Amino acid sequence: MQTYDIVVIGGGPAGLAAAIEAKKNGVNNILVLERDKELGGILQQCIHNGFGLHVFKEELTGPEYAERFIAELKSMDIDYKINTMVLNLTENNEIHAVNPEDGYMVIDAKAVILAMGCRERTSGAIGIPGTRPSGVFTAGTAQRYINMEGYMVGKKVVILGSGDIGLIMARRMTLEGAKVLAVVELMPFSGGLNRNIVQCLNDFDIPLYLSHTVVNIKGKHRLEGVTIARVDANRKPIPGTEIEYDCDTLLLSVGLIPENELTRNAGAAIDPHTNGPMVNESMETTQKGVFACGNVVHVHDLVDFVTEESRRAGRSAAKYVKNQLVDEGVKFSTNAGNGISYIVPQKVRVKNIDNNLDLFLRVRNIFKNAKLVIKADHEIIKEIKKRHLAPGEMEHLVLPRNTFDHKSINQLTIEVEECKDGK
Repeated sequence: MQTYDIVVIGGGPAGLAAAIEAKKNGVNNILVLERDKELGGILQQCIHNGFGLHVFKEELTGPEYAERFIAELKSMDIDYKINTMVLNLTENNEIHAVNPEDGYMVIDAKAVILAMGCRERTSGAIGIPGTRPSGVFTAGTAQRYINMEGYMVGKKVVILGSGDIGLIMARRMTLEGAKVLAVVELMPFSGGLNRNIVQCLNDFDIPLYLSHTVVNIKGKHRLEGVTIARVDANRKPIPGTEIEYDCDTLLLSVGLIPENELTRNAGAAIDPHTNGPMVNESMETTQKGVFACGNVVHVHDLVDFVTEESRRAGRSAAKYVKNQLVDEGVKFSTNAGNGISYIVPQKVRVKNIDNNLDLFLRVRNIFKNAKLVIKADHEIIKEIKKRHLAPGEMEHLVLPRNTFDHKSINQLTIEVEECKDGK
């Protein structure tokens, strides 16, 4: 059995940042396990720019962003294994993995950092009517084919879902010579960043149909067309609103699911709202010594936020190995109030906060001229005015540690209130 102080599962942006930060905080015996043939994760196929504005203060492509962390990891002599599939993580932090060089491995770790990322929902997951012809892809699969494998997936395209990857692929397909006929969104608002709506749709005159969905797929062997229709308030198709499109490709950008089979195997509790593990201020799950970060916890908009969160997980895992995390003192849970979908972290131990408590959250709907109200039990401790809030844009709140000093708090609630008369 191999033994390491920290084992990081996943060699994408989250895993790389966590491993590097753990090494910087005094832990030398670290191993990164990556199932793909190279480090970098999903960033390797994201050849568009827009990465690194927060972390590096400059605009990078996905591969450029990844390469900076890969180079740093290698310069620090952190062990890593590629082409390595982790099969199981037991409740006593025992990792079972396999690869072509080492065969079947059992690895014991003092601390484990989960950084497996997320996967895309497929057509089967959303139950689109019709047959299963070729030409139906998840947006990420099409992105990999085009950007990494050199295959063009189609020429006449409809995209279902207006998440960021769907919006980016609308632009990418257009630049490769395809005709994107429409982007169709079930919800009355887009699930992507506003900048992507502008740069990927508006700049290329690609129509966006909100409150619409695909109601039929035509074609037996190859996709021949799709039918879309408007949906009502209950998201049911409205008869008579159908629009027919002749197309050879349907891309699905219908949501991401955190990869948490290993998390469940380890016995960590899952938050039903994020589909990721419940974590505390140190990014530790409910399973002692198992930490998590990045899209395996909750789906992020920006890789820069993934990096910042993962660095915290790396620092915390290092503290855990050195017995520097404490479990006494003021503790409280976070509560998603009116208008809030979820808050991460779900639990907080005040003594482990370095300087600031970082909170990430998403709202349930679009709000204009509103404010985020933060309550310690029933006492309002802060109000933050927001001109615009949207589910597609994650909110990051920073609360100084002294906000919670000398207080006895059971629950920290965040809710949305619409401002009246500008107040």
